[in-house]
Amino acid sequence: MVLIIVAVTCYLSYTGYTYYRTPLEERFYHPKHAWFKPSGVYGHGLGIVGTLFIFIGVTIYIARKRYNFLSKVIRLKYLLEFHIFLCTLGPIMVLFHTAFKFGGIVSIAFWSMVAVVLSGVIGRFIYIQIPRTLEGRELTLNEVKGLKTDLASTIHDEIEVDDQMKPFILNITNSDKPSSKDVRKLKRELIKKKFPKEDRNYILKLVKDDISLSKKINRLLVMQKLFKYWHVAHLPFALIMLIIVIIHVAITLAFGYKWIF
Repeated sequence: MVLIIVAVTCYLSYTGYTYYRTPLEERFYHPKHAWFKPSGVYGHGLGIVGTLFIFIGVTIYIARKRYNFLSKVIRLKYLLEFHIFLCTLGPIMVLFHTAFKFGGIVSIAFWSMVAVVLSGVIGRFIYIQIPRTLEGRELTLNEVKGLKTDLASTIHDEIEVDDQMKPFILNITNSDKPSSKDVRKLKRELIKKKFPKEDRNYILKLVKDDISLSKKINRLLVMQKLFKYWHVAHLPFALIMLIIVIIHVAITLAFGYKWIF
């Protein structure tokens, strides 16, 4: 999807490069002014398609998240990716629709759109930090803690470890801030103790998984709070953009700009 967004952006930039780099006061004399201007066939079309992309991306995602629309057909996390794709590509097309000319109420809509996209990127980062099921449902703190195994019991039952090595392993996983340096140190100790390679890799995997899960537990509550605060920034800008776009479309139709219809 990223490649599609980059390809479309490059194509739009290349196609209208000479027009967009022309000073605003001289664009009227550009040979393709009637084509690239916001009310032209090309420019107007970009605005319509871009707005439709945004509308579809927002509508489908909200319908799926709040009303389980298409819940049996597509997982929420995939629909989120589609939502991000459309709501990134759509604003880019709207940007080229404006021909990089901002003013009045349109500028408010544009900068609101920019704020929505940027906050969406931040929201995406926060979203992926929160552990979820395969269907995309957010796991509770108790559910995440339930994923942790009793490392001591696992090692005792499945691998023969001496009384010196066991505390060494558990001290790493029980540390407040275990690091990759600790894992490397453990690996050296296992090699020094001449553990079979298969057992060594298994122990390292158990330790790495336990450390990873501990980190997820530690940041879960923080990320959940950030996600709630994120909505405070994301939703208002989205509503402002939506209202102004509706006003913009209404004014455009009132002045008789009906594209190719």
